[in-house]
Amino acid sequence: MQNHTQVIIIGAGPAGATLALLLAQQGITVKLIEASRTFRRTFRGEGLMPSGLDALVQMGFSSILNRIPHRPLDAWKVLINGRLLFQVKEPIEPGGQPCTLVSQSALLEALVEEAIALPNFELLQGTAVQELVWEGERVSGVRVGGDRTLTADLVIGTDGRNSLLRQKANLSLEQQSKNFDILWFKLADSPQFELENVFYSIVQGPDTFGLFRGSEGNLQVGWALRDNTTDWKQVDWAEELASASPPWLADHFRTHADTLEHPVLLSVVVGHCPRWSIPGLLLLGDAAHPMSPIRAQGINMALRDVLVAANHLIPLLKQGAGQEAIDQAIAQVQEERSPEILRVQQLQAEEAAQADKLGNSALLRWGVSQFAPLLRYPVRWSWLRRQRQLRQGTTPIRLHSIE
Repeated sequence: MQNHTQVIIIGAGPAGATLALLLAQQGITVKLIEASRTFRRTFRGEGLMPSGLDALVQMGFSSILNRIPHRPLDAWKVLINGRLLFQVKEPIEPGGQPCTLVSQSALLEALVEEAIALPNFELLQGTAVQELVWEGERVSGVRVGGDRTLTADLVIGTDGRNSLLRQKANLSLEQQSKNFDILWFKLADSPQFELENVFYSIVQGPDTFGLFRGSEGNLQVGWALRDNTTDWKQVDWAEELASASPPWLADHFRTHADTLEHPVLLSVVVGHCPRWSIPGLLLLGDAAHPMSPIRAQGINMALRDVLVAANHLIPLLKQGAGQEAIDQAIAQVQEERSPEILRVQQLQAEEAAQADKLGNSALLRWGVSQFAPLLRYPVRWSWLRRQRQLRQGTTPIRLHSIE
C-alpha cells in the first residue's frame, strides 16, 4: 500500500512538532510519525533559554506557550561544600528574557493539536518506523508497521539522540570522548521555591547535582553519576541527596522521602554527524547532534534548527521544486547550523570540565569553598561569559517572512 505526501517527519519532539506545524500552516502536506502513544515521557527537558523562546516567537507560537504550564527561573546559585560560591539573578541580561521552564509534554500536545486542525496534516502516533524506502540512491519514504509504505518528496528525522533513521541511513555520529550518566529524580515541591525559583548547582565532596522546581510544580534533581562501581539501584537516595545538601534542603529530602520517585538513568551521548543528510533525508536536532543536558541546549538548538530548515525548505516545497533542489537545500541547512552547534558543544564541555575538576580534587574543593568570598567575582564573570552564548546562541537566526 503506497501513500505519497510532500514531507514525512519522524519523531514528534520539539523539532518535529514545530516544523510539522510550520510546514502545514504553509499548505505543505505533512505526515508526522511518532512511535510513542503519549507525549508524557518520564523525562523531557524543560529549560527554554532566550534563544528557544525567541524561536517560538518567530514561529508565531508564543500564544501556545502562554496557555501551558511554564514558569521563569528567578536565579542561579552555586554552592560548594555548603558555602555559596556565587549567585546570578534572572534575567542575566538587562532587559532580556529569563530562562523559562516549560512543560515540554504540554507544549508538544498543544502544537500537535493545532496541526491536526489543518487538512493537510496527519499524525500517526504509536507507529514505529521499520525501514527507509529507497528509489535508487535516494530516500523516498519509510516503511511502518503492517508492511505499510509511505512515500514522500522529503523525509526528516527528528527522532532523537538514538535516531533509528540515522542508523538506517548509515550516517555516522562522531561522539565526544567524555560521555556521562545522570540520574534524574522528581519529588514533592518545597515552599522554598514558591517565592523564588532558583536553579541550584551543588557540589559536596565528590558529589554534584542540580536542583530546580519544574514547570508542573515538583522538584527535579539531576545527579551526576561519576562512580561506575556503585550499584545506584541499591542506594538510599533520599539520604544520599540529603547528605550532600544544605540543612534546609536536607530536611526536605528526609521529610518527603516517600515522594522521591525512582530515578531515571540518562546515558548522555554527545556528538555531531559529519553529514546531516543524504538525498531525500535530513536529520535535525539530537538526531544530527545530540547535546549535553548542560543548560538545556537540546531543545533550544533543535528549535533553531527548525528556523533554518524552514527558511530553506518552505519556498521550495510550496512551489513544488524537484528532488535536486530539495537535496541541495537540505545540505545547506547543515552548512548554516554546524558552526553554532559545534561552538555550543564546546561551551558545554568547558562547563563540564569545571565540574570535573572540582569533583576530582578534594584540595581544589577545599580551596574554592574556603576562599569563596575572594573567588566569587572572577568565577561569576567566567560563568556569565559562557552563559551568554549558551542562552542567546552564537549567531543571529531570523525566520524569513512567510505567508
